[in-house]
Amino acid sequence: YMHGDPNFSKFFIYLNLFVFSMLMLVLGDNLLITFLGWEGVGACSYFLISFWHQDSTNATAGKKAFVTNRVGDWGFMVAMFFLFFNVGSLKYSDIFASVIQVDALTQTTATIIVVMLFIGAAGKSAQFPLYLWLPDAMAGPTPVSALIHAATMVTSGVYLLTRMNPVLAEAAGWSTDLIWIVGLFTALFAATAAVAQNDIKKVLAYSTVSQLGFMFVAVGSGLYVAAIFHMITHAFFKALLFLGAGSVIHGMHDEQDMRRYGALKSAMPITAGTFIIGWLAISGIPPFSGFWSKDEVLLAAWNENRIAWVLLLVAAIMTAFYMSRLVFMTFFGEKRWNADHIDQDSTEEIAPSENEQLLAKNPHESPVLMWFPLVALAGLAAVAGLLNLPFSHDTKYLEKWLEPVLFGNEVHVLASGSTKWLLAVIAIIGASIGVVGAGYVYLKNRIDSTKIELPILQEAWKFDSSISDFMGGPGRKAFELVTWFDKTIIDGAVNGVGKVTHGLGTRLRTTQTGLIRTYALGMVIGAIAILAFFVSRMGF
Repeated sequence: YMHGDPNFSKFFIYLNLFVFSMLMLVLGDNLLITFLGWEGVGACSYFLISFWHQDSTNATAGKKAFVTNRVGDWGFMVAMFFLFFNVGSLKYSDIFASVIQVDALTQTTATIIVVMLFIGAAGKSAQFPLYLWLPDAMAGPTPVSALIHAATMVTSGVYLLTRMNPVLAEAAGWSTDLIWIVGLFTALFAATAAVAQNDIKKVLAYSTVSQLGFMFVAVGSGLYVAAIFHMITHAFFKALLFLGAGSVIHGMHDEQDMRRYGALKSAMPITAGTFIIGWLAISGIPPFSGFWSKDEVLLAAWNENRIAWVLLLVAAIMTAFYMSRLVFMTFFGEKRWNADHIDQDSTEEIAPSENEQLLAKNPHESPVLMWFPLVALAGLAAVAGLLNLPFSHDTKYLEKWLEPVLFGNEVHVLASGSTKWLLAVIAIIGASIGVVGAGYVYLKNRIDSTKIELPILQEAWKFDSSISDFMGGPGRKAFELVTWFDKTIIDGAVNGVGKVTHGLGTRLRTTQTGLIRTYALGMVIGAIAILAFFVSRMGF
């Protein structure tokens, strides 16, 4: 994918630095090491998002990611300060021992720590409203999107909250409720935005935001195994989908608009076959991995709140719909490889491609170095559900592996076996509805797609643009006022003390002339003044 790029070596320097930082984040035995890795992956993400910084759009996307993540980092740091002041250590073993055995944290303190950790996790894992950076992060090379913005860095927040589960257990119930409520809203919000995107990477970006919301629902509900299980399966099928998208973009001569795709299955059979496996996995179709993990998350929502389960099921149905839309528009239907083949009935004008002559040529399958990882990931996306099958405790390998670090804080689902299977069947029916519905719209053309792809959905409910408008208008005025206060009042007070001291020193310095007669005159005047004082005191 990066073949021929003049900064090929720099790309792999950044990529390997990211891997180093990610390993530090995961393997560190204390929060400080975790935080250093946390900052390292954030810095590498900035470098890689703005890798092609010659384009101002890419540079802006990198800055946006960097600034947004600073909000989350603030929350992480505040949580560390509270933990250190109350426990006296940042080592995980010391924190957990103090919390579990000594009861070192009051509920109020634990709640503050959990909220601050959640802010940190929301920034890194793109939860509403701090999701803004992730869709724009697609400006970076597609391998970056596959590794960083699908499989590893964006799930750091889920890992952090799960790792700190003893602290979550001590916090007030509303703090963990906040986690699953924000996760639920994010899952729905991002799913609605993904339905109307035309850029293949933007669809996957909003899909990632939505799936991260699923994980946060599981964490907030206390089902940490379900969160980690979905995190693992998501890493496989989402990395597969991003790399598959990169293969499509490569075969389509850097074109990313799905309205210019179509009928690519025959031209790119390996890419299409592996992509379809990823599509079935994320849609929740059994027996692929996404079905098993998403079913566990839906069960977590059912255990927490019935309305939450219904809403999360809607998000799951929408997931199947927008991913089916992506697959049908890309690999099936009629080819739309140049402007002449674009549907003229579309209400939105499609700009001419910059690579019109290249697009007129037949797309091609990617070389083996690009499709071999797709095959490997497709295999993992298909069988990863075996990690935690729900049939019995003996088949829940992931749950047994995680038991030592969950300290008995895993919430038990209050549902019978028949209820669990009924919920699973409902989830399968929901996924099927999403797939069939997309087929009616994008294969059979029974429904006008413009009635679904609303402009407000394409702009993600205008939340991002509203924030930009605010920052450029009232927000800028507020920041200018803060800047004036900082420079005039704060700096003025500090600098004023120096200026007053300097002025007094200057005036006192004028008395030091170096002339003996001046000093003698001063002594005489002083002596007369003292004598006059004592005489006046004696009553003369």
